[in-house]
Amino acid sequence: MKASGLRWRSLMLLTPLPWANRVWTLPFLTALVPSQRYNEERGRRHRTLTDWARQMLRVVQRWCPGRPLIVVADSAYAVINWLFDLQQGRPITVITRLRLDAALYEPAPERQVGQMGRTRLKGNRLPNLASLVNDPTTRWQSIRAHRWYGELNREVKIISQTALWYHAGLPPLPLRWVLVRDPKGKFSTQALRCTDLLLSPVQILESFVQRWQLEVTFEEVRAHLGVETQRQWTDLAIARTTPALLGLFSLVTLMAHERWQSCEPWVRRAAWYDKTLPTFVDALAEVRRALWKVPTFRMSAPGREMVQVPLDLIERLADALCYAA
Repeated sequence: MKASGLRWRSLMLLTPLPWANRVWTLPFLTALVPSQRYNEERGRRHRTLTDWARQMLRVVQRWCPGRPLIVVADSAYAVINWLFDLQQGRPITVITRLRLDAALYEPAPERQVGQMGRTRLKGNRLPNLASLVNDPTTRWQSIRAHRWYGELNREVKIISQTALWYHAGLPPLPLRWVLVRDPKGKFSTQALRCTDLLLSPVQILESFVQRWQLEVTFEEVRAHLGVETQRQWTDLAIARTTPALLGLFSLVTLMAHERWQSCEPWVRRAAWYDKTLPTFVDALAEVRRALWKVPTFRMSAPGREMVQVPLDLIERLADALCYAA
């Protein structure tokens, strides 16, 4: 049995939250990306994933003029012509994975006086990154990544250099590559690429590792905001409901952040889970607690006899409702 689903592309801001002691991803721009078959059946011009991503990033660049943008993306965006386009005009830095067998070259030599023929686009072919992994002459550098998939100060070994990435018929792309190896052997050696040659290898590695937080965001919006459970019957409702719910995640986070500037975060604990730092469910409960304190939601109308209820009972009831709603 085969079922078709909806494909969304979402831009999220990677930002550290001091009360959570980690980086969160806050969605702020989401678009529905129809498949090629869907567009062909309706006679529409098809735009690829990279076409949508390019347009969305240029929109963000217009929103934030003069502000440098660093984009962390998965392997689907490791497309040389897309990366090259983003370096034109006001460049946008992109960090993605790099295949270990990618064709990397030295920079093209300078054109000599009296040289015949076309100007060279690239220099000599460099060894594949895969050959550096087991080469005993490779000089690895030990570093400690401040944030590493839930760990702090994780020790890894890296090696980095600049090169040209080239495919026949496409413009060469200058990049900085970083080869990462785990001394503990818990993950296989992998390579990263960055279109900004001035970023340090540590900055590239720590920026890419933060990307895993978007999986946490997707899980939270499914569990607490109803993403992928809503039912819509019109195209407009489909196109706006999921982006609105993803944006709600960011709004709730910002509202909780504002409240927790002046007081300690409220963290709900359980006998089987000794949680010390707030998560999204705590932020959502904090926002509900603030909204429900507004006089609009009081139980007794003015002029009527007030029912006295113990404060402790009210607080326990409010806490239960804030987390269960």
